[in-house]
Amino acid sequence: MSKRIAYYPKAAGGLDALKASLVALQEQGIVAKGFATMRNANQPEGFDCPGCAWPDRNQHSSFEFCENGVKAVAAEATSHRATPALFADLSVSALMAQDDYTLEAHGRLTEPLRYDAASDHYMPISWPDAFALIASHLQALPTPDDAIFYTSGRTSNEAAFLYQLFIREFGTNNLPDCSNMCHEPSGVGMKPQIGVGKGTVTLDDFTKADAIFIFGQNPGTNHPRMLGELRDAARRGCRIVVFNPLRERGLERFADPKHPLELLGGETKLASHYYAVRIGGDLAAAKGLIKAVLEGGAQDERFIAEHTEGFEAFMQDVLREPWLAIEAASGLSEAQLREAAQVYIESNATICTWGMGITQHKHSVATIQMLVNLLLVRGNIGKPGAGACPVRGHSNVQGDRTMGIYEKPAEDFLDKLGKAFDFAPPRKHGHDVVAAIEAMAREPGKVFFAMGGNFAAATPDTEQTWQALRSCALTVHVTTKLNRSHLVHGKAALILPCLGRTEIDMQAGGPQGVTVEDSMSMVHISLGMNAPASNQLMSEPAIVAHLAAATLPLSKTRWLWLVEDYSRIRDKIEQVVEGFGQFNERLKAPGGFYLGNSARERRWQTLNSRAHFKTHGLPVDESSALFRLMTVRSHDQYNTTVYGMDDRYRGVWGHRRVCFINALDLQRLGFEAGQWIDMTSVWADGERTAKRFLLVAYDIPTGCLASYFPETNALVPLSAFADEARTPASKSVPVRLSLHIG
Repeated sequence: MSKRIAYYPKAAGGLDALKASLVALQEQGIVAKGFATMRNANQPEGFDCPGCAWPDRNQHSSFEFCENGVKAVAAEATSHRATPALFADLSVSALMAQDDYTLEAHGRLTEPLRYDAASDHYMPISWPDAFALIASHLQALPTPDDAIFYTSGRTSNEAAFLYQLFIREFGTNNLPDCSNMCHEPSGVGMKPQIGVGKGTVTLDDFTKADAIFIFGQNPGTNHPRMLGELRDAARRGCRIVVFNPLRERGLERFADPKHPLELLGGETKLASHYYAVRIGGDLAAAKGLIKAVLEGGAQDERFIAEHTEGFEAFMQDVLREPWLAIEAASGLSEAQLREAAQVYIESNATICTWGMGITQHKHSVATIQMLVNLLLVRGNIGKPGAGACPVRGHSNVQGDRTMGIYEKPAEDFLDKLGKAFDFAPPRKHGHDVVAAIEAMAREPGKVFFAMGGNFAAATPDTEQTWQALRSCALTVHVTTKLNRSHLVHGKAALILPCLGRTEIDMQAGGPQGVTVEDSMSMVHISLGMNAPASNQLMSEPAIVAHLAAATLPLSKTRWLWLVEDYSRIRDKIEQVVEGFGQFNERLKAPGGFYLGNSARERRWQTLNSRAHFKTHGLPVDESSALFRLMTVRSHDQYNTTVYGMDDRYRGVWGHRRVCFINALDLQRLGFEAGQWIDMTSVWADGERTAKRFLLVAYDIPTGCLASYFPETNALVPLSAFADEARTPASKSVPVRLSLHIG
């Protein structure tokens, strides 16, 4: 690898994906159990994959999972156990020296643990004592706003609803969640334009689209089941147009393991057009596409007149934008953009999809609004085969927001919540992720509670984030496995092990199912099938209920009664959350039910009941002399969870500290592939350095770099975030390179 461009010669998927799946099951010691478990993944009577939020089809086959889904399930169903013996043997300092892959490999946690500062070890604690300890800390706070409650996307609807209820009965809206770090700009950008902050398409639209435009997204690694939809679309003649800085194998060619001919060597070409936009250049690219549409008079005049507002001013702004400026900002030529626009013009129904390559920039909200402008200009919202498709990469992250996990709740939601549970919810907005870190760093002594996730590894500005967590009086993590956040702890700390999606959840009323919402607003049941990893595990809803009962002795809510039978929780959700009428009854339908989407019906829930064109100028690059770095996942990684040290589709083996760079940039710098470098980010508040990364020549635009997170999180300051949405700008980091010494 050191002297050549990294390259993977095969299509994504295929036999290699099956081999990697088998290796994952073997490494976890669950081959037989794993095959039995995977047959129930994403099935009507099975469990929802704990990986991505890609939807399931109602007509299920026995093969409704992907390679990375197998890795996620294998990691949860593993035979490996992180028992108290591990923590007796290894101090927190010793565990801190291990890498993320090794921490993950210790296996499932088996009982609650309390940090002992005198010995620097985690030690067992009973559940009642753990709840009493948390309750005493929360009750001793000067104000409820001194507590911060974080939520991971894997949290079920039932757990999320109870969790936000407990937090608001406690008295705060400090509910930062992982949406703050990923698709917050999608909701912030779309809602004022079309009245909803969710995608407007369903899977059925992928069978009817004439064109699919993909921006800033790598489905081959982040949500591989999407490749099946793209494959089927491509094979029926749908044109797939990709705008992405990196050449990603999962956007070029796919061999579907479900199809014998492709498993044995056949493949389907996915992208009909692939444009290597420069990092941060998507707004300019979208504006260029719109300019070509308008110059050709191809806008949908009737739709614009009947459904939209602000078109004339928007059109004049776009037509005034010089092509030279668009080319410079996008990194694409006028000819390329006109070529892509012609595909769009010839399509009668177009879907635009995007991922975190769009959302994690300073100007991400403006970019998303320009993508929605692109759809509106030809009437591609609210008709079959067309619409907006922000693809959430974490199972139920969309459902958690629907359930009220939000630091800025709507007044109507709070009114209904207060009425249903007979209390007065707090109205003051709480902290998002960035504000929570700043508050913990500024005001020592807070309580930090995390419902899942890996906060210390997922967040930016690593040094400041870790200092903030260590300044807390108490940190608590509900989790299935050990991760970095449990080792970056407060003065007191607890680890609370919970059931996973694949496991039977037995409560007083019998085995329970939980519900999730996918990226396309389908809500369905998830039923575990495996015996729990330990008889001391509690479900997330039960943990919330017991904590609430311990913390709020005067609460009118019957917490423990609610978790005896989760249908009782769903009855309460029905009273509070719009779209969940007859919740329990509707779950009986195969595949669950669709929440609905007003924009899909061309009902615009905006101030004047019309869709809005939003005008934006091109972003100004104030650091053009520096490289622009985007942080990405490897193929053996899911969010912050590292399953292995390879990145097969990018041709990288045995390394995570790599820096992808164009060969021409290597030549210009006088560097060579295979050398080790340091990366230094340059911001108004100073510089930050991440050391010892291997240079890998790759097909990426000049001036652009890519590297894995969380290793590069230290380069992103808390102050670098999306305008309006405050999502960390991790996909657009100004850096310079220097040879590593030592």
